[in-house]
Amino acid sequence: MSILSKRLFSSLVKDYRSSYGLPVRLMDCDGTVLLPENVSPPENLVTLKQTRAHNLAESVRWGEPQAFFIAPGIMEWIVPLMDRAELRGGLCGGGVLLEDDPHSIQVAVNYLVAEGARRQEAEAFVEKVPDFGQERVREAAENLYDLFYQYSGWKPRELQRNRDRMQQQRQIAQEIHQRKVEQNRAYPYDDERILLSLIRVGDRAGARGIFNKMLAAMFLYSPKQVVVRARAIEMMGYLVRAAVEDSPLMEPLLERHMKWIEQIVETQDFDDLCNVLREALDDFMNSIFLQGVAPVSPAVGKALDYIAANYSEPIALDDIAAAAGLSTFRIAHLLKEATGKTALQNIHYLRIQEARRLLESSDMSCTDIAYETGFGDQSYFIKQFRKWMGITPAKYRKSFRA
Repeated sequence: MSILSKRLFSSLVKDYRSSYGLPVRLMDCDGTVLLPENVSPPENLVTLKQTRAHNLAESVRWGEPQAFFIAPGIMEWIVPLMDRAELRGGLCGGGVLLEDDPHSIQVAVNYLVAEGARRQEAEAFVEKVPDFGQERVREAAENLYDLFYQYSGWKPRELQRNRDRMQQQRQIAQEIHQRKVEQNRAYPYDDERILLSLIRVGDRAGARGIFNKMLAAMFLYSPKQVVVRARAIEMMGYLVRAAVEDSPLMEPLLERHMKWIEQIVETQDFDDLCNVLREALDDFMNSIFLQGVAPVSPAVGKALDYIAANYSEPIALDDIAAAAGLSTFRIAHLLKEATGKTALQNIHYLRIQEARRLLESSDMSCTDIAYETGFGDQSYFIKQFRKWMGITPAKYRKSFRA
């Protein structure tokens, strides 16, 4: 079975070529070019296939397009074709010559010949490669990523999780380096209160920044895994205790807290611990965002917990009522009374918060974010985002990054 239909591939290639004047190749997970079918022989040299396959794996690990040299001076980039957690292949863009230098062109030809290509075929292959500015390589790679997932409708959830994880690791590494320079190994207890304050006001990006700073401090205070785990359990315990003290109806957090502790105890290394804590923090923030105003009954708490766990999927009022053990009329009334928002508005609230996070921390297109957060339709997503935030998603991303 083909990875993509020829019709979809042809439409994508046409759009991409009109924007960048570059070819696109569909490849299997082992680096073999599948489409177009008439590629030049050097395209499927064993070394080039191995290079593409390696960078496809790296692209999945980092959760983003990967640019790499396929031969001296010739750069390509690759986009993983992933539907949820299943890798089906990759799209390869380029190649391009980064330097307009006859010497580097000859070096590339000699490299291909050494790897098994005929000289005439190698020269013909290199002659087709256009010159390209290095700054535009990243733009072209990201555009290919956006274009594919817009055309296909696939949801690269595993890629997004990997991108979040690698971004967290970068932030932690920067904080560790800074603390070593400053010779500061003390644990920042005050940051726990700052973290909780940021969570309460819905500042996810700020909360994650403080959270990663605290993880770096944990590691520097004592790199021993058992000590870091103990610190992590202590930190999550503080957050849960403070939340329950604010609202006794946040009691369901205690049960989830026990599950988080079990996962923390089972972690094998610091990276594994960071992944578990990132998921626990997201779960905790979802609950706090929804129940920031104390509900008037346990039933409302159950309803909001259900919404927090399922907001990215289609949710009917009947489902919320069943989770709360009340009629649809009764739970709709209680939700409005307790939170000031209807059931649908509470769902949209969480979806918009998650959309904000994706706009801030990823390069996903608005179409992808619409599907990822449960809106399903890009125009409806943009309408709701503007309604809640007073600005379009594109302008929000631009202003945030500025």
